[in-house]
Amino acid sequence: MVSTPFFQLGGLLSLAAIAAYAVPALGIRRLDPAQARLALRGAWVLHGLALAATLLTSPAHFGFAPALSITAWLMLTVYAVEQQLFPQMQARRALAALGAASVALAWVFPGQPMHVQASAWLPLHLALGIACYGLFAAAVVHATLMSQAEQRMRRGAESDSGMPLLLLERLTFRFVTAGFILLTATLLAGWLFGEQLYGRSWRWNHKEVFSLLSWLVFAVLLLGRKRFGWRGHHAVRMIYAGALLLLLAYVGSRFVMEVVLHRLA
Repeated sequence: MVSTPFFQLGGLLSLAAIAAYAVPALGIRRLDPAQARLALRGAWVLHGLALAATLLTSPAHFGFAPALSITAWLMLTVYAVEQQLFPQMQARRALAALGAASVALAWVFPGQPMHVQASAWLPLHLALGIACYGLFAAAVVHATLMSQAEQRMRRGAESDSGMPLLLLERLTFRFVTAGFILLTATLLAGWLFGEQLYGRSWRWNHKEVFSLLSWLVFAVLLLGRKRFGWRGHHAVRMIYAGALLLLLAYVGSRFVMEVVLHRLA
């Protein structure tokens, strides 16, 4: 049985996280950099506590909205680390808005109970997949900043990301490479150990097909980058396409099952 007080605590923490994210999202131009960083970090902490309070239930709950919420939290974690290495990076407002939206979505759609007979290794497999989502989400954010910086440079204006274009490009492909490695490991684990993890062997359903299509897009992108030096708009479009396919693979299929069809996944 789900612990009601735990969900009540999770709801209160979710509301607090949304309110905290609203400070840098709506009032960032009135905050100095130190205040904006402090507000975003406070919201990040509350977001993490809300995730813990809503996911650590008995039985554990999971679904498309918690997956998006964890992805956003991981993306903000990456941003917090990068801020220490590259203080000039500026993406607080968009990330704060994304964090607030993801927390609100997970509050409205907390997911479904995981099967009690699930393998003990299933959380590790899910963690691999979510970490993969987080890395590709970070790649999408950096690709967007890179594209904006390139457009502003062509117009003769200064980049508003606060980072040089070449540095953004290197960071973007580092995240793509790391995400690709985790995606490969996640797919191999599902293919080789599907029966142990889910009680069934590999099946060619929407999730698997979209995941493999995403893997192929990123594989072609990394190969093209190494062999032909692909960069700029072409590379950014491929990052968007691969990330969209990956989003459809789990989040999209679970959204249809949970919200549209109201069925257990």
